[in-house]
Amino acid sequence: MTERPNILVVCGRNKKRSRTAEYIFKNDNRFNIRSAGLSPKSDRKISENDLNWADLIFVMETGHRAKISGLYRHMDLPAIEILNIADDYEFMDEELVEMLRDRINDTLRIIYNL
Repeated sequence: MTERPNILVVCGRNKKRSRTAEYIFKNDNRFNIRSAGLSPKSDRKISENDLNWADLIFVMETGHRAKISGLYRHMDLPAIEILNIADDYEFMDEELVEMLRDRINDTLRIIYNL
């Protein structure tokens, strides 16, 4: 793969977890990243455009993957990886940043050799 993969990170409301992921990786030259939320109250709500753009989706919880698969069952979705990060953290919380870095980097290493 020559071009950088597009990574979509999704959580409930796009306020803390997925926004933190987008923030810490936004200047990473290995891939493009954007974040979205599943709730209608999200700062940035997930859309079909996001899903068409994404090569890989990270969600925080198992339920998020099920919700995306259900809402967009008519689409050919990219792979959805579950990070297993509970909604226990504030935006840019140190522990959250560390978990996101470790888990996202590990998965990208396995899938894209990045």
